[in-house]
Amino acid sequence: MKWRESDFNSGITNINAVLIYGPDAGLVDELCDKAIEKLEIEKDNLLALDANELRDKQDAVFAESCSPSMFGGRKAVIISGAGDSDTKIISDLVTSSSLCATVIVTAGDLRPASLRKLFEDGSNIAAIACYSDDTKTLEALIHKELSAASGIRQVTPDAMSYMLSHMGGDRGITRSFLQKIAIYVSDKHVVDLEDVEKCLPDTSATSADDYMYSLTAGHINQTMVALDRLLYGGADANMLVRMLYNHFTRLLIAVVDGQLPKLFWKVADKFNMAMKIWPESEIVNVLSKLNDLEKMCRTSGMQPEILIRDFSLKLSVRAAKLALKRRK
Repeated sequence: MKWRESDFNSGITNINAVLIYGPDAGLVDELCDKAIEKLEIEKDNLLALDANELRDKQDAVFAESCSPSMFGGRKAVIISGAGDSDTKIISDLVTSSSLCATVIVTAGDLRPASLRKLFEDGSNIAAIACYSDDTKTLEALIHKELSAASGIRQVTPDAMSYMLSHMGGDRGITRSFLQKIAIYVSDKHVVDLEDVEKCLPDTSATSADDYMYSLTAGHINQTMVALDRLLYGGADANMLVRMLYNHFTRLLIAVVDGQLPKLFWKVADKFNMAMKIWPESEIVNVLSKLNDLEKMCRTSGMQPEILIRDFSLKLSVRAAKLALKRRK
């Protein structure tokens, strides 16, 4: 079954297994935690392992999943970081007539085949995709988190525009940021641009802007200098990959729709330039490569900082060539 988040909330207690996947790792983690909460799984009834361990521990996983709890209550098995190569083992597990546990499988972005197909087409199992928030869902999330319940009476237009330009790649990071803002402005109950700039994560807002928007506009030197500042300041390479994915997703939507989205005024010109030089096919290709890059950062054994530097240099050079081609 293909699920939306509303289906997940109402149906998680009634199925044998669920696949939670997609590029928004924060939302994947959030839904996984929510599943454990809704299923009321106690610590002694939970088995969690990485998909890399699945083949070596297959017998132990099946024994744990197909035997009743010694302590009473529901049991759950979490398999993290799964991929298409794990489909056969996971299929045998979730379709077993002896299954006693709810199986929760998490993954990054997946092709519409193999593992996804297993869960989307199966009975009594489901798949839910976790894509990065677009402008509409992100704005709704901001209003929900910064609402009267948090003591916030107003979010100024500049503050909202700035947040829409800087967040959305990872639900966990977004929520953490919004909670920080709510605490920071609790005495005045209004969120303005200055508050948002001061509450940004450790990553410098200016450097993050320079990095993403210079890259897609083809400004090679500015891109690499901004990236150096970000990494020197302690920015996580995996987070930067997700920020780039979100940035290119917004660019794709803008190119397809032909309309400039809500942007902070300082970056609007560069984004407008990117819209003119990046064709849809190129952006789709970059998004695919960003998915591959995120996997490499987690599994290749290479330093993520080296991978993101190499990727950023090649991509900014590509953007510069596209810009030059357009001028000709």
